[in-house]
Amino acid sequence: MTEHGSISGGPGFLARDRLQALIDGILAAGYACLGPKVRDGAILYEPLDNAAELPVGVRDRQIPGQYRLECGDGPRCFAWATGPQALKPHLFAPREVLWRAERGPDGRIVFSDPQAGVKPVALFGARACDLAALRLQDRHFLEGPYPDPHYAARRRKLLVVAVNCSHPAQTCFCASTGDGPHASAGYDLALTEFDDGFVIHAGSATGARLVEPLRLSAATPAQREAQARQAEQAAQSQSRSLPSRNLRSALFANLEHPRWSDVAERCLSCGNCTSVCPTCFCHSEAEELDLGGARSEHVRQWDSCFTAGHGYMNGHQVRPDTRTRYRQWLTHKLGGWHDQYGRSGCVGCGRCIAWCPAEIDLTEEAAAICGASA
Repeated sequence: MTEHGSISGGPGFLARDRLQALIDGILAAGYACLGPKVRDGAILYEPLDNAAELPVGVRDRQIPGQYRLECGDGPRCFAWATGPQALKPHLFAPREVLWRAERGPDGRIVFSDPQAGVKPVALFGARACDLAALRLQDRHFLEGPYPDPHYAARRRKLLVVAVNCSHPAQTCFCASTGDGPHASAGYDLALTEFDDGFVIHAGSATGARLVEPLRLSAATPAQREAQARQAEQAAQSQSRSLPSRNLRSALFANLEHPRWSDVAERCLSCGNCTSVCPTCFCHSEAEELDLGGARSEHVRQWDSCFTAGHGYMNGHQVRPDTRTRYRQWLTHKLGGWHDQYGRSGCVGCGRCIAWCPAEIDLTEEAAAICGASA
C-alpha cells in the first residue's frame, strides 16, 4: 500500500508511443505488472510486459445477461467499461491456504505460513468503481480489530495504475453511487486516454517517482478541458441508477414486499453476482488433510450468501430458499453496509447485471422494492 499525498507539478501528458516506457519503468521498479488482455472472449487481468498486448480497438457490449467484445479500428486500449474481474481476486484470493500443519519426525505438530514472500504487483487499468470497491475491501480486511494478514501482505505491495472510464457500458451506474466514472483517489497513477496519448496524474509519492524519469510535458489547458469534458460525457451517458445512495430504511421497511417472490422465480441462486461483485467478501473455511494424515491445510475460499451452506447455522437453515437468499444479498449490500461501513456496498460497476444468466437487474429490483420509500 503506497503512501498517498499531495504531488506537486500537476498532470503531465504521455504520448501513446511512450506507453511502453511507463510499463518498462514499472517492471524495472520490481513490480510484476498485470494488465487487461483479451482471453476467452473477455477482458481479464493477465501478466503484461508489452503495450502491444493491450486490447487495442476493443469495445465491450454489456446488457442484462450478456457480455460481448467487439473489435474496431481505433487506437485506444481502454475504450471498454469493465471485465468480469476487479481488483478483488488479486488481494482477497478466490482460494488460499491460510496455514499448514505438519507432523514432524518427533511427532510434534508444526504450523507454518504458506504466504511468505509476497511479491510486489502493479495492476494496470483499474477503474474508478473498482478503486471505490478497494476502499471498502480495505475497511473490511484491514481496519477492524483483527486485520487479515494475508490480504494486508498483498495490499502493502500493490501499485494501482487507474485508467478513467470513457466508454461506460449500458449496465454501468457508478455516477449514481458517486464512485465514477472518473477516479478521484486511491491510485498511484491515473491515466485519461485520448487518441494520441494520456493525461497522467500522480496520486502518491511512488507514482510520482515512476513518472519522473519519463520527463513528461505538462498537460495543456486544452487537454485538461478535454479530460473534464470526457468525464462528464461518460457520466451523462449512463442510463441506469439507484433510487438513492442510502436505501437502508426503505429496504428494511419492505422485507415482505411481493417483489422478493417475483425475483426468486427468476433467480438461479448461481452466485454469479457475488463472484463478479468487487466488494463481496463472503467465504468459507475448511481443513483439508492429506491421505497419510501427516499434513493438513486450512483453506479459505470464496463463498456466496446464495449457497445453502452459507445460511446453515447451529443445525438450522436460516435462509432456506432463493427468496430469502436474494433478500439477504440485496438488503445487506444496499442497506446493512451503511451500519458497518457508513455507505452502500454497491459501487455501480454493473457486473452483477451483465453476468446474471437470468438477466436480473439490481437497479430495477431496488427501484421496485423501495419505490417511493427510497
